[in-house]
Amino acid sequence: MPGHHPPTVLILASGRGRRFIASGGTGSKLQALLHGKTVLQHTVDAVRASGLPFHVENGPHLGMGDSIAAAVRATRDAAGWLILPGDLPLIQPDTLRAMAQALADHAAVFPTFEGQRGHPVGFSAQCRAGLESLKGNQGAAPVLSAFHAMEFVVTDAGAVTDIDTLDDLNRVAQLLP
Repeated sequence: MPGHHPPTVLILASGRGRRFIASGGTGSKLQALLHGKTVLQHTVDAVRASGLPFHVENGPHLGMGDSIAAAVRATRDAAGWLILPGDLPLIQPDTLRAMAQALADHAAVFPTFEGQRGHPVGFSAQCRAGLESLKGNQGAAPVLSAFHAMEFVVTDAGAVTDIDTLDDLNRVAQLLP
């Protein structure tokens, strides 16, 4: 990595949250309140606390692939990217910093917590073209495969605790300090 430019965290906030509404939630899961702050605000606050640069991608995209591609295009000059869905309000700033550090030695990295794959998924600048060509509902899995992504075991349950349903929201509310 030239110099020590940290990757930019891409906070994906475009999802429609159909499963959340189907489960009885109202409106966007990212706007749902958790202890007086929205789910998205908790995620943004954690990213801000990490000290890493970030970009919130909330345009009207058709799928996660389109969202990632748009966010990468909007931050073309970044040294790399950490892709973080906006519905991970328990993510720890230390986890974000650790994944950013891991990118210094690898083209692509992903965290696992207790055997479960999570976020943020990290990509170096050499992955740019692959990320910019993503479309539809497919995430960045093809780019991870192409660049032989390295697994990093994390101790942060927040890396795998996303909110898809009202039950998830209630569970996370219990876990928040």
